[in-house]
Amino acid sequence: MKREVIIACDFQDQKEVLNFLDRFTDEKPFVKIGMEVFYGGGPAIVREIKARGHKIFLDLKLHDIPNTVYRSMGKLAELDVDMVNVHAAGSIEMMRAARRALDERGSSALLLAVTQLTSTSEEVMQRELWIDHSMADTVCHYALNAKQAGCNGVVCSPLEAKLVAETCGSGFVTVTPGIRFASDAKGDQKRVTTPAMAYALGSSFIVVGRSITGAEDPVAAYHRAKREFSEGM
Repeated sequence: MKREVIIACDFQDQKEVLNFLDRFTDEKPFVKIGMEVFYGGGPAIVREIKARGHKIFLDLKLHDIPNTVYRSMGKLAELDVDMVNVHAAGSIEMMRAARRALDERGSSALLLAVTQLTSTSEEVMQRELWIDHSMADTVCHYALNAKQAGCNGVVCSPLEAKLVAETCGSGFVTVTPGIRFASDAKGDQKRVTTPAMAYALGSSFIVVGRSITGAEDPVAAYHRAKREFSEGM
């Protein structure tokens, strides 16, 4: 599997997203479309970006009763995106419902399960979420549940990517947000690494947001992220 950089297009509206993508005149980067953009522009913005030739990770993190997730994922399958996700905390049954919805509609999208958000520290996870295990053990357990449910991989911190591969096998995909260049601020993320560190830790895909979208030259920043992630330096 080709390791790729996914740009998190976490903008406020459709115009901002399309203006940003217009900067990439010679290539069509893989992009992540999250809640901000989807709730503002709906399926139409996803179809527009797909029509422009971009691969899309539709990052909506479905988490509800199995029947609701099944019906919702069936609608998302119609958008022909390349990745979709659910929260692993929703249970194996819920994840299986998402898998069934994609399969019944012939979707080739990778189904991912979010283990723990990269903005969540182990302390917060234990104190507020009442998960009385280490971050590493929790992520690996959720990853095993996701694999059992038929997911293709998980969303996790790059810090856990190697452990997930050891637990679930090298073919199990790890999509890792929380990526920053060494000189950039962490922002609201807690468990972060650089693209080069993510390469060393074995991430399948990295999701890079503000280090690219907030750069003076986003195209150059994207190429830098690709270089560091592919070469580990």
